[in-house]
Amino acid sequence: MRATFSAPIRLGALLGAGAFALTACGGSGSAEPSGSPAPEQNGESSSAAPEAAGELTVWVDADRADVLADAAEDFEADTGIAVNLVQQDFGEIRDQFVSQVPTGEGPDIAVGAHDWLGVLVTNGVVAPIELGDAANDFEQVTVDAWSYDGQTYGVPYSIENIALLRNTELAPEAPETFDEMIEMGEASGATYPFLVGLDPQAADPYHLYPFQMSFGAPVFGTNEDASYNPEDLQIGNEGGQEFAQWLAEQGEAGVLNTNIDGDLALENFNSGDSPFYLTGPWNVPAAQESGIDVAVDPIPAPGDSPAQPFVGVQGFFLSAQSENVVAATNFLINYIGSPEVQTALYEVGGRAPALTESFDAALAEDEIVAGFGAVGTDAVPMPSIPEMGAVWDYWGATQTAIINGEGDPVELWDRMAEDIAGALD
Repeated sequence: MRATFSAPIRLGALLGAGAFALTACGGSGSAEPSGSPAPEQNGESSSAAPEAAGELTVWVDADRADVLADAAEDFEADTGIAVNLVQQDFGEIRDQFVSQVPTGEGPDIAVGAHDWLGVLVTNGVVAPIELGDAANDFEQVTVDAWSYDGQTYGVPYSIENIALLRNTELAPEAPETFDEMIEMGEASGATYPFLVGLDPQAADPYHLYPFQMSFGAPVFGTNEDASYNPEDLQIGNEGGQEFAQWLAEQGEAGVLNTNIDGDLALENFNSGDSPFYLTGPWNVPAAQESGIDVAVDPIPAPGDSPAQPFVGVQGFFLSAQSENVVAATNFLINYIGSPEVQTALYEVGGRAPALTESFDAALAEDEIVAGFGAVGTDAVPMPSIPEMGAVWDYWGATQTAIINGEGDPVELWDRMAEDIAGALD
């Protein structure tokens, strides 16, 4: 059923059609626009909606196009502002946005991931969005994720993160700690007490990060507003050294194995060869199709602090070159940010919604989404600062070396921290 928007508009009188003398930012792209038809094409007279006053161009990927088409139709009916939807490949949107916005050929609005922000902001192609009181309607971690240098740059719509999958036949109860999980896994009689996919050369800092966080070793420290501080490199602290020693112990015990990559980990879990698997919602359908009764649990911590994974937050952001800022902000907050659209995006994407009202409803109806959502709201945003690019290669290679016993773990970790600091300088 198509969503409709009859609720009062939060931005009030600023958003009446008469306030706009607007033209589109530009709307280029390789695909044909799929915007909503004009009122007369819907069999309506031109007096059924306010007189059109410009248009918006929105870049959207194929998975979300239908939902946005419904929202666009309602927006035009309410405001007289047409919304031109241009389908783009999600993986190309960021770079295309960076290259086209400065020329005036980009869209007013685009869909994307919060960790693009560092690139978007430093290139001057994205504009802040004033959420106002609407910020309180979203899960806090999603607003934090779309914030950069104290300003908010997007309207979030989904949360994605890893959690612990559990085969309930092999492990009827959720473990409280990492050690308890391994004990339960060994007692199950399965081949592997626990699985996580690791790359032979680069391990997997993303999947191993919750364990690192449990030792109190974030990559970067944070400012008072929860944003990351690139000048506060924390990865080499005492907690990081403890994590390195733990990695070595798990590698020696065979619990972490760089010969078991993501495909093998998934295959073995789906074959019933392990009760526990650290992964994301993208691997749940295959496990269920294999006949596994899956539960989603919090990630058990080996250290004294919670095992917080990275969270990725998708959303829609505003071009710095948009000439339709008021209209675009209206569409972002009151339509994309509405419960109808947030719920519809969840239904096509299967990821927990960012809007609290839709988030609570999704968690109440789906235990899998509830499991990942509960972990995600206590997770930490993937750093969007450009400095994160200097971290990954050193980080992953060092994890592999430590797990494989290729040197003293603390010395390897300290060298990694020094290399990262040098790259940042």
